[in-house]
Amino acid sequence: MNNPLSAHPLTIFHKPAAGDDAGGETVLSPEGFERARREISSWPGYLATPLVPLPGLAKAAGLGAIWYKDEGGRFNLGSFKALGGAYAVVCHLINAIRGATGDDATAEDLIGGKYRDLTAGITVSSATDGNHGRSVAWGAQMFGCTCVIYIHATVSEGRKQAMEELGAKVVRVNGNYDDSVRQAAADANEHGRQVISDTSYEGYMEIPKNVMYGYGVMTGEVVSQLPADQRPTHVFVQGGCGGVAASVFTYLAQVWSDDRPRFVVVEPDAAACLYDSARQGSPAVVPGELNTVMAGLACGEVSLLAWQALSHLTDDFMMVADPGAEQAMRFLAEGVDGDRPVVAGESAVAGLVAALGARLDPAHSEALGLNEDSRILVFGTEGATDPEVYAEIVGRTAEQVRGG
Repeated sequence: MNNPLSAHPLTIFHKPAAGDDAGGETVLSPEGFERARREISSWPGYLATPLVPLPGLAKAAGLGAIWYKDEGGRFNLGSFKALGGAYAVVCHLINAIRGATGDDATAEDLIGGKYRDLTAGITVSSATDGNHGRSVAWGAQMFGCTCVIYIHATVSEGRKQAMEELGAKVVRVNGNYDDSVRQAAADANEHGRQVISDTSYEGYMEIPKNVMYGYGVMTGEVVSQLPADQRPTHVFVQGGCGGVAASVFTYLAQVWSDDRPRFVVVEPDAAACLYDSARQGSPAVVPGELNTVMAGLACGEVSLLAWQALSHLTDDFMMVADPGAEQAMRFLAEGVDGDRPVVAGESAVAGLVAALGARLDPAHSEALGLNEDSRILVFGTEGATDPEVYAEIVGRTAEQVRGG
């Protein structure tokens, strides 16, 4: 074995009650996933993102297969978040039009400006680490409403500018991500805006549910892209507030209920609210600045809706360290033993780091049931969403990596 990942701190918590899938599967319905698929696949520019096999990396790590779902090209926004925020925006606008006029508007109507006089007076808002806000801003621009986005102290200027270029007003607040969530909600209440959040809390569930349905488009593509005679034995998904992991695990549990893979949630060790929640058996809060290079995962509070699913469906919760993420970005850019080079952003690689890091340690491998026959599915949830940060870590620009 010539695993390209160096040993870095890695922590695993196996949830004793894992396997009780029924409660998790009922949070999101197959019908809701299908509605989102029909809607999003009709949008201009929709294309399925690639599922990249990495046989060289799998061999080097002593694994049977690694598949990497590369979301870097999603709607030219750089991340899977394009699916969720924009879908929740169009759902909100369609509902608002129905309430005001009785009409059943379509996304095509909105894109064509049929209801612009009405939608122009609607403002959507959200807090973000970068990618979700970019999706909300893009959805607002495409479907004809206005947008205000809140970012916290450590969100990069590059990510701020990307949202401003999509027409959003961007407000930076002191504190961490969860502080920006609270400020966005307070200001929305004062100014009559509609919050489009990817995290849910008491009294606010339906819009985050639509966000999670939007993410299901990505997972549905994976199911159709995998080799017909193979399924993954393990699925590693980034944590954050939990929405994407809950969406992925619920979708796969519904499709593969007879033989589902092992589900593993992975977080930065500086922002592990899901890990802590699993340990204490209820939603936990991680205070402080939550400083991690994996900026899109810097969440200290669990989405309650996501936790309802994850508490039933997740087998293992893991924490990984920043140096492992930076190293993974670099060797994916190089390609291992003939693998296609992949542009992976800082928050895209936590799942891969967890799988490769566990494989370096026989005890961790045994704990997760990893061996030379294991087939690993990971979700590369973003590309170079901040080009300057990416180039600083990798040593080359994303364009140079893609061009060889």
